[in-house]
Amino acid sequence: MTRTVTAFLPDSTRQKGEPVGVNELSAVLWRERELLELLLFKLEEEQLLLTAGKSRWVGHASREVEQVMNRLRDAALGRSVEVADLATEWGCAEDASLREIIGAAPAGPWQDIFTAHLTAMTELTGQIREVRDVNEQFLRTAVRGVQETLAGVETVSGTYDASGSAHHAESSSLLFDEKL
Repeated sequence: MTRTVTAFLPDSTRQKGEPVGVNELSAVLWRERELLELLLFKLEEEQLLLTAGKSRWVGHASREVEQVMNRLRDAALGRSVEVADLATEWGCAEDASLREIIGAAPAGPWQDIFTAHLTAMTELTGQIREVRDVNEQFLRTAVRGVQETLAGVETVSGTYDASGSAHHAESSSLLFDEKL
């Protein structure tokens, strides 16, 4: 199956008078959408590990989420540069939002293309927020369980007698579940 992406118009197919920055902005938005999808995947992967009780791998999954977040920050910076360039061409402020860019877009396909990007990114952001909130709840529950377990462990501290020798009270053995 072939997928045609109309958002990437090479210079030879560009309409006369069409700003060059639109292609670059569309390419950056596609990349940002891909990173948002990857972030959603990594968060769902983390959620699966949490629900399966595979706490051993949660640290790795969390690092992968952080790596994607760093890549998203870089992509957002690239988007800001492209938006600033295009915004001045279309008569907007340099720090214009994508919604403002859409409003200033001249007649043609770019308004629809940027609207599709905005819609998809808004939906992905909502899904990411939902999964993140569920994962956070799982982690809070796990931390609370560990804290309750540790609070139930009585430690016996040694005392010193008159001669200065340490005296330890008898303590019973404790068992811990290694999977906590």
